[in-house]
Amino acid sequence: MQPVTKGLLAGAVGTIALNLTTYGDMLLRGRASSDVPTQVADRLADRIGVDLGDGEAKSNREQAAGTFLGYVTGLGVGAAYGLLRRGSGALPAWAVGPLLGAAAMAGSDAPAAALRVTDPASWDLTSWASDVVPHLVYGLTTASVYQVLR
Repeated sequence: MQPVTKGLLAGAVGTIALNLTTYGDMLLRGRASSDVPTQVADRLADRIGVDLGDGEAKSNREQAAGTFLGYVTGLGVGAAYGLLRRGSGALPAWAVGPLLGAAAMAGSDAPAAALRVTDPASWDLTSWASDVVPHLVYGLTTASVYQVLR
């Protein structure tokens, strides 16, 4: 199996782990899902001139596009990791996992901040934990799965 394919598979499993962690947190705390991905999708569509329609159809497309962007980020970080790891020695998951989590977090939070959908500087500790913990789970899972696939 090629390193990029391994990275994609590892990123896919990491993304599932991130989603399970996020939805588990929502279930335990009774909190609503974030509307940030939907807002990012809406603003990106506006910037590139894509018409998402009107009313309920627009809302549904924004939600789907926001979710799609999350999967692209998770798979993209995994694929990039596969490319970077090609030919290098074994790195322990505990060491590289937080870096992969930070990369995935930056991949979702940086565009949201750049589009002025959110301002991480204004987040409270609970908001940070709701973002950091699932991304850390993503990174550790992605690194562990990649290591197993090697």
